[in-house]
Amino acid sequence: MNDGGGLRNLITDVPGLSVGGAVDARARTGVTVILPDERAVCAVDVRGGAPGTRETDALGADNLVDAVDAVVLSGGSVYGLAAADGVAVWLGSLGRGYDLARGPGIPLAPVVPAAILYDLANGGDKDWGLMPPYRDLGIAAAQAAGRTFDLGTAGAGAGAMAGSLKGGLGSASAVTPDGFTVGALVAVNSFGSVVAPGGAAFWAQAFEIEGELGGLTPSPFRAAPDDWGLSKRDPKLGANTTIACVAVDAILDPAQARRLAVMAQDGLARAIRPVHTPFDGDVVFALATGHRPLPEPAAFSLTRLGALAADCLARAIARGVYEARPWPGTNILSWRELARTSP
Repeated sequence: MNDGGGLRNLITDVPGLSVGGAVDARARTGVTVILPDERAVCAVDVRGGAPGTRETDALGADNLVDAVDAVVLSGGSVYGLAAADGVAVWLGSLGRGYDLARGPGIPLAPVVPAAILYDLANGGDKDWGLMPPYRDLGIAAAQAAGRTFDLGTAGAGAGAMAGSLKGGLGSASAVTPDGFTVGALVAVNSFGSVVAPGGAAFWAQAFEIEGELGGLTPSPFRAAPDDWGLSKRDPKLGANTTIACVAVDAILDPAQARRLAVMAQDGLARAIRPVHTPFDGDVVFALATGHRPLPEPAAFSLTRLGALAADCLARAIARGVYEARPWPGTNILSWRELARTSP
């Protein structure tokens, strides 16, 4: 099956989704909001050893909540969880949310799961006292939501590092021959390296579509045991994370969405080495916007979408690093600089 990229090569190629981002350049951090047009079925898979999340327990297939109003990815570590507070308030002000009890003066309850990455030690100004910027960044990101958005040093990837390279926000999409659309969005702040040792070739290079990763000439690459290439040299618990969301336009129930998230996690393993370590807080959300029923047999159709979601996520990871630029006035190594100096 040779699936092509979507029109924008963004997660917003999946019908029913918008994405917005906001950045605090002084603090070197940011927020990304995935906003469904209508409440969407959502699931999550957490595999990192040091995750930071909000409302992920509510997404279990056996729990009351069966759909969400937004998904938030944020920098800022524990402070960044406040971004979801801002998004929830913004949604509530628009009359969007879960209707648990009807009646005058009873606000709706927006369901906004979130995941955060650690960017507190990247040299930005974090002297925010009692007023971290994340609630306001969440509101600004939600207000900016649309079908197009910036990649690289943007949104939740603004403050990220991917191993020893500048990390960033990446996205990719694909369309199946029978018309289903799959997309991925990711903020890459990994301990592991996204490139193979000895050069600039992405581990995910084999999944590239239409030169989205620079169109390098394919070349054999290998890694010896314990050769992690451009991984971080000084890993710290909780200081690294790749947080992501994949989406499909299929009608899925919560259990099927959970399987989609589980399969999509393999995209991280295809694009980052090592991954899911004790030092990372890797989290993948899965959204289903419910525009098309799964063809029978449903299990096989879900398998196809899950495999494609993993491919899209691998591409999105590499693309986020490919598009990233260093912060002004720093000597942080970007992928493009690495590619210029590599054999």
